[in-house]
Amino acid sequence: MKFNDGNWMTKNGVKINNPKAVQDIKINENSLLLYAHCNHQNTRGDTLSGPLISINVTSPAENVIRVQAWHFSNDGEKQPNFKIADDHVNSIIEKSDNNVKFSSGSLNLKINIDNFGMMFLDEDRELTFEGSRGLAWIQDKDEKSYMQGQLNIGVGEQFYGLGERFTPFVKNGQSIDIWNKDGGTSSEQAYKNVPFYLSNKGYGVFVNHPENVSFEVGSEVVSKVNFSVEGEYLDYYFINGPTPKDVLGRYTALTGKPALPPAWSFGLWLSTSFTTKYDEQTVNHFVDGMLEREIPLSVFHFDCFWMKEMEWCNFEWDSENFPDPVGMLKRLKEKGLKICVWINPYIAQKSKLFDEAKKNGYLLKKINGEVWQWDLWQPGMGIVDFTNPQACEWFGDKLRELIDMGVDSFKTDFGERIPTNVIYSDGSDPERMHNYYSYLYNEVVFNVLKEKLGEKEAIVFARSATTGGQKYPVHWGGDCDSTYESMAESLRGGLSLTMSGFGYWSHDIGGFENKASPDVFKRWTAFGLMSSHSRLHGSSSYRVPWMFDEEAVEVTKYFARLKNKLMPYLYQAATENHHTGVPVMRAMILEFPDDAACETLDRQYMLGDTIMVAPIFNEKGMSHYYLPNGKWTHLLTGEVKKGGAWFKEYNNYFHMPLFVRENSILPIGANEDYADYDYAENVTFHLYEIADGAEISKSISDKNGELLGSITVKRRGEQLNIDHGLHQRKITLFLKGHSKIESVSDGVWNIEPNGVKIIPQMSSSFIVYL
Repeated sequence: MKFNDGNWMTKNGVKINNPKAVQDIKINENSLLLYAHCNHQNTRGDTLSGPLISINVTSPAENVIRVQAWHFSNDGEKQPNFKIADDHVNSIIEKSDNNVKFSSGSLNLKINIDNFGMMFLDEDRELTFEGSRGLAWIQDKDEKSYMQGQLNIGVGEQFYGLGERFTPFVKNGQSIDIWNKDGGTSSEQAYKNVPFYLSNKGYGVFVNHPENVSFEVGSEVVSKVNFSVEGEYLDYYFINGPTPKDVLGRYTALTGKPALPPAWSFGLWLSTSFTTKYDEQTVNHFVDGMLEREIPLSVFHFDCFWMKEMEWCNFEWDSENFPDPVGMLKRLKEKGLKICVWINPYIAQKSKLFDEAKKNGYLLKKINGEVWQWDLWQPGMGIVDFTNPQACEWFGDKLRELIDMGVDSFKTDFGERIPTNVIYSDGSDPERMHNYYSYLYNEVVFNVLKEKLGEKEAIVFARSATTGGQKYPVHWGGDCDSTYESMAESLRGGLSLTMSGFGYWSHDIGGFENKASPDVFKRWTAFGLMSSHSRLHGSSSYRVPWMFDEEAVEVTKYFARLKNKLMPYLYQAATENHHTGVPVMRAMILEFPDDAACETLDRQYMLGDTIMVAPIFNEKGMSHYYLPNGKWTHLLTGEVKKGGAWFKEYNNYFHMPLFVRENSILPIGANEDYADYDYAENVTFHLYEIADGAEISKSISDKNGELLGSITVKRRGEQLNIDHGLHQRKITLFLKGHSKIESVSDGVWNIEPNGVKIIPQMSSSFIVYL
């Protein structure tokens, strides 16, 4: 929210109260409490009036400092609150004549006492500061109160995150409200709002408020990031890196690490699409069509009309189109498929569940005690109150019945249009519940799946989210158009989301609204199958590839098989995300924080730590991409390019820039037909441009995320020393780009067009002489 009128004045009727000096300090064990008056204190009489800001400083984890500031104290007691792992770690507090320093790890907060200000430092390196006009209690002409934080923007500093945003990837110059809305992918609105941003200087700021937080990222005071909330209380965490990956690791340690999705979920999903007409015959036609065309398929998804129209949700199969749902699901699963069905948290008045939910108090109520209803989406619909434990159990029972029928996952659609003129069962503040509702909704569904199918099998396909929602993967990008422009904005949204603590992201291949041209569909298919999760889905038309052209069939088959072969690599990246919080799909700046050219890149990304992906966004098939310093090898052709440069080139539909960075070990699986298989069986480790002096390792986990073993390669001159912990398995090494080797201490080798293939014999350690 903007409170100023240019550089010199405030808006009409607005009064901004900034702390002038610290009047009193209380140092307790591991906490610092400051009292800062907003008026200059020249005489004792000046203490008799005027706002006093209380500031409490603590550390929930090493290298994280929490700042809580309030004018009146009641607002800090409102519910709900994000679930934060706050361990109150040891900190060092030092006071001198004119300042007090609070330290946690290498993160220091230095507070000026006489002329109030706060500076954050990594050791002695200044990260940012809150100046004399920063922290504030503000009143407007309607006597509404706000609390504001304001941190400096350094020269060349760039900001990322704040949820899944389809606006420019770099957030500088943007005004952003953290308020979930169903606005599609072509507006400033977002389904997934997260009050956390990441700086290229190696720190992050998490504003710990579930309600609307307004961010002005250099859009009001151009050298400042302002964040404000309505009320009397402000709570934020300052998170030191020093690398962006470290920041995400610490942020997700506070708010929750993503669960590990089941391996099968990384395969291709096929949907009925939204408003298309379908029955069991249609479903079988599509599934059999994929199998006949040898396109690997992992999941079949039934969208809304698996239930009878105008009765969403009643959680019952439409008997006219699906007379034998149990038998149908059994037959589909015999074809090797997992099953997903669409749900949302709304109960239409025509649903047989509405009266039951109304009678038992399971729906949100208006102030007068009546059930809140409206007609936008489903006629007369009510909204499930997930703060009511009985409502959660009731909703969960409907899902349990479906799981017992054979359903494996739920697409948890909607959850953004949550009213604020309602009463919650537990008395929660409806403003704070608007965004937080999405967390409770997905938590209930995810936990039911975990209870029924096991922790390693739980996965939702969610649209709405906020802080903490990353614990319940995966999320997809919402309603995009079938154009190159929308394809690019979808990628911006995904990269912003994964810079906000989320590990996985998907999107509707070919676009949701309208129908893509065959050209767009084929380019989007390659992009979609080189994303963490991949789904064919649309609105009013089917998305099976042969509906576009026969080449689309071959493109889908080619990239679906490629992704399955990459599963040993991708699933290890997922396992690492589960432990570290570093996303599987990641912006270039996350992997190359010291390369200034990567700071603004939003049309390419890293898939894991090794493969760079640059989708094609035009009908001419031209790619324009950047490779950071070092040698890069094309995954498909073996072509080697020297990085630190931009490249532009033509690509056919079976080709896109997929480059592997130097000093990499890339495990390639032996199975192209499924996403879940034994990743160590007959695995081939591809070695890329191993430099003299390099020492690198790569682990392999099974499809449950358990470590199977690892391989370590050391190069010393013309000698490669190789150790692997998979000696009970048959493995292959492939030295990319080598035309010959002298010998192998234990094994055989064959020269191939793109390198040398080595099959070790019995030893777990051997030497390759180049």
